[in-house]
Amino acid sequence: MIQQGAQSREQPALRLDLALVHYPVCNKHGETIGSAVTNLDLHDIARAGRTFGVDTLYIVTPFADQQALVRDILEHWQTGHGATYNPKRKDALSLVRICHDLAEMYALAEAKWRQRPTVLATSAKPHGHQLDFTEARQRIFAGEPHLILFGTGWGLAPEVFTEVDALLPPIAGFGEYNHLSVRSAAAIVLDRVLGKP
Repeated sequence: MIQQGAQSREQPALRLDLALVHYPVCNKHGETIGSAVTNLDLHDIARAGRTFGVDTLYIVTPFADQQALVRDILEHWQTGHGATYNPKRKDALSLVRICHDLAEMYALAEAKWRQRPTVLATSAKPHGHQLDFTEARQRIFAGEPHLILFGTGWGLAPEVFTEVDALLPPIAGFGEYNHLSVRSAAAIVLDRVLGKP
């Protein structure tokens, strides 16, 4: 069994988790779908999470074949050839935990922290109650448990937002193009809430 979470590692005492949600998310038509797990997202968000002191990266997908893919990737880097070839990747991927759905993820996070974490969602479009990065940073460094949700596909489905406490501001650049990869968005968000000034 692969050790999950980061409780045994020496890290600052941050109580922050991330979730990469593959269902329910939207397609480009706004329909609710399930998206496919990608190797790059898994690796890069885990590496960013480990760099910034995140405790757990939940991969949320109800699909058995996608869960099997995640397990295959983790086994290669945790116990297979990858574990000795690149120990730093092994370390980063130790953050990953697979969840069947959002309910399971929320239950696991609440049990781990012994309280419900503040759930923050991300979106490329502003809507709902927003919590700015400065306030989110202050709350996280004050020791309050937080869980930040990232959507795949074309973003989190509308029903996801009914269970969150606030949204973080959209990541915006200059110009009209606004279609960052989720792994890029996750790294930017982590730097804004946890990076050194």
